[in-house]
Amino acid sequence: MPAERSRYRRITRFALRYMLQAWWYELFLPRIGLRRIAERTRARRLRRISQRFHTLAVDLGGLMIKVGQFLSSRLDILPPEVTAELEKLQDEVPAVPFAEIRASAEAELGLPLARAFASVDETPVAAASLGQVHRARLTAEDAALTGLDAVVLKVQRPGIDRIVDVDLAALRRVAEWLSRVRLVSDRVDMPLLVEEFAATSLEEIDYLREAANAEGFRANVADGARVSAPEIVWERSTRRVLTLQDVTAIKINDVDALRAAGIDPSAVAAEFASVMFDQLFADGFFHADPHPGNVFVTPHAADAVGRTWTLTFIDFGMMGQIPAGLRAGLRKLVIAVASRDGAGMVAGFEQVGVLLPSADNIELERALTVLFQRFGGMGFAELQKVDPREFRGFADEFGETMRALPFQLPENFLLIIRAMSLVSGLCSSLDPQFNIWEAVEPYAQKLLREETGNVVADVAGRVVDAAGTALRLPGRIDRTLTKLDAGLIQVANPGVERQLERLERTLRRVVSAVLFVGLLVGGILLLGPASVLGVALMIVSILPLLHALFAGAPRRPSAHARRSR
Repeated sequence: MPAERSRYRRITRFALRYMLQAWWYELFLPRIGLRRIAERTRARRLRRISQRFHTLAVDLGGLMIKVGQFLSSRLDILPPEVTAELEKLQDEVPAVPFAEIRASAEAELGLPLARAFASVDETPVAAASLGQVHRARLTAEDAALTGLDAVVLKVQRPGIDRIVDVDLAALRRVAEWLSRVRLVSDRVDMPLLVEEFAATSLEEIDYLREAANAEGFRANVADGARVSAPEIVWERSTRRVLTLQDVTAIKINDVDALRAAGIDPSAVAAEFASVMFDQLFADGFFHADPHPGNVFVTPHAADAVGRTWTLTFIDFGMMGQIPAGLRAGLRKLVIAVASRDGAGMVAGFEQVGVLLPSADNIELERALTVLFQRFGGMGFAELQKVDPREFRGFADEFGETMRALPFQLPENFLLIIRAMSLVSGLCSSLDPQFNIWEAVEPYAQKLLREETGNVVADVAGRVVDAAGTALRLPGRIDRTLTKLDAGLIQVANPGVERQLERLERTLRRVVSAVLFVGLLVGGILLLGPASVLGVALMIVSILPLLHALFAGAPRRPSAHARRSR
């Protein structure tokens, strides 16, 4: 179709134009001795390109706004001049006429809206690039069946499937071009990046998947007291139409409305951070898009513990899941962040799979160490008092180092970063004194206790193994000597028995030394979590130490033996 071909060409032409511009400034000019011109104009050029993409994305809608939002979080591959501009992209576009929404919804549901719902408000609550939301009321029959009355009807924009296909085809072509540019291919796998984005986008336009995510969130996280989520009306939901409970309440960032309802914004900030950390580190299934439009504060009568409000999440199109391997790496990262440990953070990055094997970690470790030393522990209010020139100085010194490292964030890790950046920004807007370091510290301490428990269990296992070896070795040596005495083992060396006796004494001392070390280390590790047992192990370790030092030592010959020589 002409409109689709035109859309495809606009996207690819935009990409080609600025690829050629990048070649001219970043490759050609430096080769003819004009590198300074490229460097001096780089920041201005990047901002201009980002602004023009912003205009293109808003004009085209579809996936292009999502592309900008996706790239705005790619601090691993894009400079701050680009990400800062792309962060301004909001998923707000002109509304589709209700007649088109009605036709699309009726085709999906298989019956007129007048029969499916008691009423539907023709004025949209929200109009986004992929879908549109309207308030509605269920029929008396459906209300009796579900226990719900007020609902919201989320309908995909007509023809969005085809628009998504065109946009993805254009993005794949651009990724193919970029993969042939060594300067780009050495730093990032563009085709893989596009496929990650494609997978996320296709999931987001499948409303049945979103409904299943909402059900999973309710089962895992929403306890009704601290956290709640809307119920799904499955009878009125399809892949392109989603009907769910209307849970609209106070937007989480509406400070004035919170105070008017008698709710302390700083308490909301602390609870919101705690809830998100629980999702990340306890449940492993988390809301990856917790921006202010997707989280409400719902007031209610005081419950048994005096709580008068609940956090209500909506929009489960973008959810993250943390597999076991990634969670182990995250544990390292959280502990390292809480302890301001640059080397520990690098080790965590490696385990998560962020850093490629060819990465030179020395500069990264140095940058993180300097960052922690200067800014570690500061809250938002304290950071505001820091001279901006100091931030710029740090960015100038280490920004290029960070971007030059060969690393690329896995999709799950990217969603975690997105969620945590939204949490930090939102909590700081609710409470200028909010300190993300203090918020994460209790979780780091919990993880550290769990890690210590694993180490203690490992040491205890080694001590038991060593003790078992110590108990088995004398019996095996005695059996060997018995066989020698019985003539069951033939040896040609007449001094072998004396050698075996010396070997037996040596082995007993080695086993004692192993037992001493195991008991002592186990005792030291247990001093914190189980101090009585730790002290007991350290005292008991003295016995194998004494045996290792003195048992089996060669005896001094007697005076009679010396005179008889």
